[in-house]
Amino acid sequence: MFASPHRVPLHGLPDPVREPAFYEGVATKRALAWVIDEALIFVLCLLALPFTAFTAIFWWPVLWMMVGLPYRWATLARGSATWGMRLMSLQFRDRNGERLDPQTAGLHVAGYAVSMTLLPLQLVSMALIAGLGRGQGLTDLALGTAAINRPV
Repeated sequence: MFASPHRVPLHGLPDPVREPAFYEGVATKRALAWVIDEALIFVLCLLALPFTAFTAIFWWPVLWMMVGLPYRWATLARGSATWGMRLMSLQFRDRNGERLDPQTAGLHVAGYAVSMTLLPLQLVSMALIAGLGRGQGLTDLALGTAAINRPV
């Protein structure tokens, strides 16, 4: 019988073969969490728009980065998950099975920013998330992190 993520203590990243419950549906949940996070960032940008005297309409991508990257860093550094990930019951863990510290969260956000800027990297990352047992993208592979179903 497979171990449940609710009963297995983490010591390093869980093995996707022996503990598949940690990774069940993670790729789909990550995609849905990303959509939720982008919607939240959009709303935050709309709220910030009047404070720029509406000039941010002309530099919207810059505003999006100015709002989105700190949002991602703050939520990953505090809870190892963005708000979208929390709604999907996901959480990032480092190679030791621990929650992300602020430095690792910052590196993860930097990797995300680079991959979002360069479309081929993002496409490779998406393919890796869908194809690897742990559902890790390029940034996850570089840092040794993985998104897992949140243990209780």
